[in-house]
Amino acid sequence: MQFSWDIFTQHLFEPSSFFLHGLWLTLSISAISQSIGTALGVAGALGTQSRFRGVRIVVAFYIWLFRGTPLLVQIVFVYTALAAANIFRFQDMDLGFVVIPGNIQAGIFALSLNEGAYMTEIVRAGILSIDHGQTEAAKSLGMTYFKLMRRIILPQAARVIIPPLGNEFNAMLKNTTLLSVIGVPEMMQVTETQISATFRSFELLSVIALYYLTLTTLWGFAQRALDRRFGEAKGSRAQNESMVGRLRRLLMPSRDVLR
Repeated sequence: MQFSWDIFTQHLFEPSSFFLHGLWLTLSISAISQSIGTALGVAGALGTQSRFRGVRIVVAFYIWLFRGTPLLVQIVFVYTALAAANIFRFQDMDLGFVVIPGNIQAGIFALSLNEGAYMTEIVRAGILSIDHGQTEAAKSLGMTYFKLMRRIILPQAARVIIPPLGNEFNAMLKNTTLLSVIGVPEMMQVTETQISATFRSFELLSVIALYYLTLTTLWGFAQRALDRRFGEAKGSRAQNESMVGRLRRLLMPSRDVLR
């Protein structure tokens, strides 16, 4: 069959309601999974710094497991294997204003767990990039660990964390295509359904490729804006010195008080 420009332009500029729903579902799953994965990454990174050896072992096992196995295997395992073994089955969840099917829940769950393992390493690197002297100064003045992380370490570590976080979300947008294997009607699943009905795989796959390219390109502009705002390249040394100065002024007693 010859390439049909009519079919290509029709699906590109006049997408069906099913495709638009798949587009919205792709964006929603990506945003939710990335948010949960980032939260898991922060918790995991704090766990790697725990003084309890058991916590460090659990986090290390979690990272090893989810970074060492394919994401596709994890998705199928979460949705199919757990149900087949009568361990857990994802049921449709009625929230009143919307019903979330079990396969979408399983997809978000698998993507979040996988992302959490990678974000743990990213957040851990950000925490370790901060001068350890600030931690010692805060602890010597009685600041609790969680207050130290919330007020001093994590805000500074954000300059290191945010640039790779943008790359992770870019990858998350593309990883949602894997959810088509468990029947999640995101863009790839909808396109496969249209291909089976029209047998126009070249045109329809070209359309979905352009849609994903558009999404990642738009996110690329947003990521560059975030990099300029939070990235290390923009005066990170001066910012770090300024932060150290503010920390000293906040935590260290003034000379008048010591006299």
